[in-house]
Amino acid sequence: DSRVRGWFMLDSYLPTFFLTVLYLLSIWLGNRYMKNRHALSLRGILTLYNLGITLLSVYMLAEVSVCWNAGLVLSSWEGGYNLQCQNLTSAGEADVRVAKVLWWYYFSKSIEFLDTIFFVLRKKTSQITFLHVYHHASMFNIWWCVLNWIPCGQSFFGPTLNSFIHILMYSYYGLSVFPSMHKYLWWKKYLTQAQLVQFVLTITHTLSAVVKPCGFPFGCLIFQSSYMLTLVILFLNFYVQ
Repeated sequence: DSRVRGWFMLDSYLPTFFLTVLYLLSIWLGNRYMKNRHALSLRGILTLYNLGITLLSVYMLAEVSVCWNAGLVLSSWEGGYNLQCQNLTSAGEADVRVAKVLWWYYFSKSIEFLDTIFFVLRKKTSQITFLHVYHHASMFNIWWCVLNWIPCGQSFFGPTLNSFIHILMYSYYGLSVFPSMHKYLWWKKYLTQAQLVQFVLTITHTLSAVVKPCGFPFGCLIFQSSYMLTLVILFLNFYVQ
């Protein structure tokens, strides 16, 4: 898409590919390295990291960036976005503003690779499941494709929901670092439920554009629905267990 040409890490797939490979290698090599070593605490780093991701999610949800002066919710509102179906060209300048926020969403997926690295360093290997690695690795690569071919329009809905979920999730992670806070984290059990609701709403929103099309690429709608279905299955299995 010409509107994102020249943006950092988008002109070539190689940076995204190599970061993904590095992520997968770091899990394997990191577990080998930590095998006979003591787990690290990382309390201070985790507190700052989770606070940082929470604030980034707030920005992506609600227009708090000085640089872009746009966020998913307010950019979408001002651009006259249609909640049911939005094509790639009808909103003009608002499309570019939304695409800028979605770039941060894409880039945040590379930062979130640290979730797994911290599990490795803390020897929380039970947390490094197929679901966890699949979700992290696939999202980063999928969103490179989204930013290059469909960086606005219908693409805004999923990240809007996901940013809200991440505010809940990473604020929980940040607080859970402190044992004294555990008794106040009553909403832990609702996080996976909220994620499942998020996926179902995204599938519903995506398929609504299939039923009543507006010019958004049909193949992208089918791919997104199929991918979200894999997440529903995996997260539902995790929730049942």
